Amino acid sequence: MVLTHLNERGEANMVDVSEKTPTVRQAHAQAVIKMSTEAFALLTQGNHKKGDVFAIARIAGIQAAKKCSDLIPLCHPLMLSKVQVDFEVDQTSSSVKVLTMCKLTGQTGVEMEALTAASVAALTIYDMCKAVDKHMQIVDTKVIAKSGGKSGDWQLS
Repeated sequence: MVLTHLNERGEANMVDVSEKTPTVRQAHAQAVIKMSTEAFALLTQGNHKKGDVFAIARIAGIQAAKKCSDLIPLCHPLMLSKVQVDFEVDQTSSSVKVLTMCKLTGQTGVEMEALTAASVAALTIYDMCKAVDKHMQIVDTKVIAKSGGKSGDWQLS
């Protein structure tokens, strides 16, 4: 396998996608944040002193996807047509699963944008809840599906 972000001399290299055919591309990612039952109750009941944590985390995730190329070296700036950030709460484990989807018609995939959105949304939840629980953990961050492009569709089993 060839690492495409390195040139023939082993130097960092932004991949040239100018010859690729634009296709509709979509990626789904997730991150999970585990917290104490106290922090989880404040978050899910909407009683947090800092306000609507989910609303702020959703906006942060969307903004992060749009800024991905500013944060991750060698990522292409993309014209995203859709960014979605959703949350699944799990009472049993006092955790929140952040689910993201990024979509565009373009010449390169949107996996990094979906991962960045999930990561920053989870980090925002952490930031807003850390006064209540300093031991929260962000885990299981991964791409769960992608579609479009030369490599086609893929889904985590």
